[in-house]
Amino acid sequence: MINIKQSNHILLTGAICTLIGMIWYLAPNPIVGMVLAFVPLGILFVLSQTFWLVTLFVVFSFFRIHEVFPAIYNFKIPLLLSMGALSALLWHSLISRNLKLYWHPTFLWLVIFWLLVFFGLFAASNVGIAVSTFTATYWKIIVMTLAIAWLVKTEKDLARFSMLIILSGIIVGTVALYNSVNGIGLVEGSRVTIGREFGSMLGDPNDLSLVLMFPLAFAISLATTRKIPIIPKLLSIITIVILMLAILATQSRGGLLGSLSVFSVFAWRMIKSKTLFFTLGAIAAIVLYAVAGISDRSSGGAAEEGVDESAMGRIYAWEAAIRMAVENPLTGVGLENFFYNYFYYSSHWDGLNHAVHSTWFGVLAETGFLGLIVFVTSIVSLFKTARRTLDSLGALPTPPPYIMASALAAFSGLVGTCVSGTFLTQGFNWPINILAAVTIAVSQIANQIEKPKNLKGKEN
Repeated sequence: MINIKQSNHILLTGAICTLIGMIWYLAPNPIVGMVLAFVPLGILFVLSQTFWLVTLFVVFSFFRIHEVFPAIYNFKIPLLLSMGALSALLWHSLISRNLKLYWHPTFLWLVIFWLLVFFGLFAASNVGIAVSTFTATYWKIIVMTLAIAWLVKTEKDLARFSMLIILSGIIVGTVALYNSVNGIGLVEGSRVTIGREFGSMLGDPNDLSLVLMFPLAFAISLATTRKIPIIPKLLSIITIVILMLAILATQSRGGLLGSLSVFSVFAWRMIKSKTLFFTLGAIAAIVLYAVAGISDRSSGGAAEEGVDESAMGRIYAWEAAIRMAVENPLTGVGLENFFYNYFYYSSHWDGLNHAVHSTWFGVLAETGFLGLIVFVTSIVSLFKTARRTLDSLGALPTPPPYIMASALAAFSGLVGTCVSGTFLTQGFNWPINILAAVTIAVSQIANQIEKPKNLKGKEN
């Protein structure tokens, strides 16, 4: 009798042989033959390294590694990784069934929000822009969010994922500091960016600070969690220093507030005296504000009287977002359409369209009141999940270190994202979706940990 696994292998082998035969028939060239000889090895590699293909694709897409190092830009690494990752995911989920799919309550709100975004494409004020953004980026974010949640199944997976995030943070942070020291791509004469000359997402200092803030949560978590090996701890401490210096160099108020929020989560757990906690927090905020040199910024600096230009720009943008939602309460103006609709809804026109610079108002404008309600509900659901996971792990005598560290990183990352989200546009970007995937994955792993018998008895 041939079992399912053997039949899958036979099916795969037959498909590979058929494909190679067809290519050789169409192009019987020795060079083509040499390339075809490596095709089976390539396919086997893709199918056996699904975890790394998915995580590396997320890293390249979120941290924009190919834009941090322009020399590798033309190799189309994200495209190759996406092809391999999607092929492996389809194979393991539909044919081999090695990828065990499960449902989590938070998925419900995420899926509803994704569907609202999808159906909103057809009601967008500019359908072309909305569809282009969805097909170019957003559908990948959706698929990879689910993939991370389903692929990260063990403490070892969490450890590898966390270290990859930290190493990526070191890379981006180091390049940001190099650009800052050498005056490369500076905005307003002092705010550091990466790849601004060719339109990289990291070419906006606010977006760069958001990217840097994400690995900061993982680094602090690994550095402060007990029983994490010494080398990852030291690497995490180095990462914290690099990332904070780089975030300071962006002079992003949203980035600084988000970073302070991340630190606050860990400080709240470690400092017993809450009076001391608030005192140190106030001092840290003042020191960081001064060190970052925000008061010297061309926009939003101390030289501007009253409400500064940067703040007023946000207020005008938020007013425009509310008007867009009032006119389109169920669908909004559509994905990526705020910028192109700013002229029609703003009460202040200075000759330029502006970004919304707020996660909440961005979601409100582009998906309407209905979309914002579902989005906020999904965030609340994630917080509840993260909180339950931490409580569950805290009840264990010795919680697994990397599971605990990942749970703390996800929770603190959510806090930092929500705080910085007041000033940074990230409702449809990678960070909040990756945090959602990690939160759900950690919850699933923690639920599978067998609790001590005495704890089970108390629960019963």
